[in-house]
Amino acid sequence: MKKKERHSGILLHLTSLPSKFGIGDLGPEAYAFADFLAKTRQHFWQVLPLAPTDPITCNSPYSSSSAFACNPLLISIERLVTVGLLTRKQIEPMSALTENRVDYDVVIRHKKNLLNAAYEQFEKNKKQAAYEQFLRENVHWLEDYALFVAVKERFHGAPWSDWSQELRDRDPAALAKMRQELRDRIEKERFFQYCFYDQWFSLKQYCNKKNVQIMGDIPIYVDFDSADVWMNPELFELDENREPAFVAGVPPDYFSATGQRWGNPLYRWDVLQETGYEWWFRRLSHTMKLFDLIRIDHFRGFVDFWKIPAEEETAVNGHWEEAPAEDFFNRVFERFPDIPIVAEDLGFITDKVRSVIDHFGFPGMRILLFAFGEDNPDHPYLPENFIENCVAYTGTHDNNTIRGWLTNEIAPEDKKRLFRCLGKKVPAKDVHWEMIRILMESVARLVVVPMQDILGLGQEARMNLPGTKVGNWEWRLVPGQVTPSVTEKLLSLTKETERV
Repeated sequence: MKKKERHSGILLHLTSLPSKFGIGDLGPEAYAFADFLAKTRQHFWQVLPLAPTDPITCNSPYSSSSAFACNPLLISIERLVTVGLLTRKQIEPMSALTENRVDYDVVIRHKKNLLNAAYEQFEKNKKQAAYEQFLRENVHWLEDYALFVAVKERFHGAPWSDWSQELRDRDPAALAKMRQELRDRIEKERFFQYCFYDQWFSLKQYCNKKNVQIMGDIPIYVDFDSADVWMNPELFELDENREPAFVAGVPPDYFSATGQRWGNPLYRWDVLQETGYEWWFRRLSHTMKLFDLIRIDHFRGFVDFWKIPAEEETAVNGHWEEAPAEDFFNRVFERFPDIPIVAEDLGFITDKVRSVIDHFGFPGMRILLFAFGEDNPDHPYLPENFIENCVAYTGTHDNNTIRGWLTNEIAPEDKKRLFRCLGKKVPAKDVHWEMIRILMESVARLVVVPMQDILGLGQEARMNLPGTKVGNWEWRLVPGQVTPSVTEKLLSLTKETERV
């Protein structure tokens, strides 16, 4: 995104696309959505993390077994038919698959069977040169990730810290034995990753040719029960038994008297610094191939982080510690001079964090739904107070939709401030468009609107409610929901506000 350009885009995760297989994927509807973006002159498509998800962690894309692998559930079954790995008869959708929500339990069973069948067909064919090239280019993470998945299945899903000591501690002989015993399962996982990446880069190329760039998330932390921590225990705050000694979170605040205890292991920034941040550089390099613009979730953790003793049940007894932000990002820009970063700077942000963001010129975020909770004409989230170098949203994946917020959450005084900002009292059915309009009219160089707000959907379309474990990450578009009138309205507004 060049300095003087003003663009807009839409936030829609891949799982929310329509498809015949119970979950959005990299198939025909992804290409149709790219066409919709191009037709309405949207230059950005923002997605959530593409990483593998698990029912154990409530299917959250922000909680994954790998910072490098991607989610096989997002592989397009129809595209596997196109390349001859499945037949039309094999892919007849099951009647139990729902259209408007993701039923993860059903989807996992159904797609697992289809992906296994595709692998069996793949094994009958000669290995493709493209597959062998993929293995070579991704060897630094793929081999151990595939082994991690296979061994975890051998131990019935137990976390790696509960495996036999030899495997937990990565004894070379024990690893070699597992690679031999589990070679078919390892090869299958490598195949799944190849399918995803092959389909992803085809979609990304299609988007880029239509002048649509993809913006993706990189969560700052990784899960303890991940291939990353198992492979690199020295980079994390672990005890002598390779269990977390300290974990991540945020302190008590207005929203929570006990704070938030996320449970991710913390980085040993001193060790990362001694290694020249090589693990992070591999991660950033990998992510730069996936996305055109990278949003770093919980950017504050690069400057200072809330350190909670692992034995604590809440975040109350944590403390702040500094991370070497300036040294880290100086080194990042030495390695990647043109890295395109957006800093997620929501919540309580200190002057020091703001100084780092400003020093490196990272665009931060502005959330319109947060602008009306106080009578403050200088509130930074009011559109008239935006700076150019920001990404402005109506809300994020963690917020209610505009209509859900207006119906269920907004206080009477806040509603008055909203209509004062809009310059008029607006019928409830039109508020979402008026809020999108004032964002697009602002000086923000990039405006991103969740698809639910483009459609004016209610609380039932919310993607995630933080602090809850049921019903999240399930919302999906229904075929035909994006009508010609919606397309025309969005195109007209984009043209009027000169974001084309």
